[in-house]
Amino acid sequence: GSEIEVRALAGPDQGITEILMNRPSACNALGNVFVSELLETLAQLREDRQVRVLLFRSGVKGVFCAGADLKEREQMSEAEVGVFVQRLRGLMNDIASSAVMGLIETTRGLLPGAGGTQRLPRCLGVALAKELIFTGRRLSGTEAHVLGLVNHAVAQNEEGDAAYQRARALAQEILPQVDIASGMAIEGMCYAQNIPTRDRLEGMAAFREKRTPKFVGK
Repeated sequence: GSEIEVRALAGPDQGITEILMNRPSACNALGNVFVSELLETLAQLREDRQVRVLLFRSGVKGVFCAGADLKEREQMSEAEVGVFVQRLRGLMNDIASSAVMGLIETTRGLLPGAGGTQRLPRCLGVALAKELIFTGRRLSGTEAHVLGLVNHAVAQNEEGDAAYQRARALAQEILPQVDIASGMAIEGMCYAQNIPTRDRLEGMAAFREKRTPKFVGK
């Protein structure tokens, strides 16, 4: 079956679309089929005007994504590895406090190849990024939150979907917001309407004269 599934939510969640990662045989590791399906899905959703928020979710209990599929990678030629890593860079913040994450490639004699060496220093600073990459140390969700690597860390619940529930709540908050291009256009139109008003001129004059403005609604 498909390793990537799409589900559009309804009711109060309309506009939120879930991308379900479902490759239980490899703990959602990023293999060729997985990445191809994900890229194709994202390309389709990018053109869908009904989609306002994307929510990534794992269909595999106890794991979000195991990272690169090293078993599959081992069978690739050097040229195939290069192409695959380039595609990974074209992809990829809530996380359960019980989760574990890290750039562990150096413990396997590898280097982070999907952008980790560039993104991590920008998030955490060069010194800490070097420490985490060189040691391959794994961070708990709570540690990642303390370091500022993720925005939220939530205690896991009995159902095992605490991070999903928090992400869904965040998605509902984001849902009413317009995209940045539309928002800038709206701001521009509103500002143009404000320019000729008496209240704008009064506000500027009051600032210059260091007094309280007297607005009249015109």
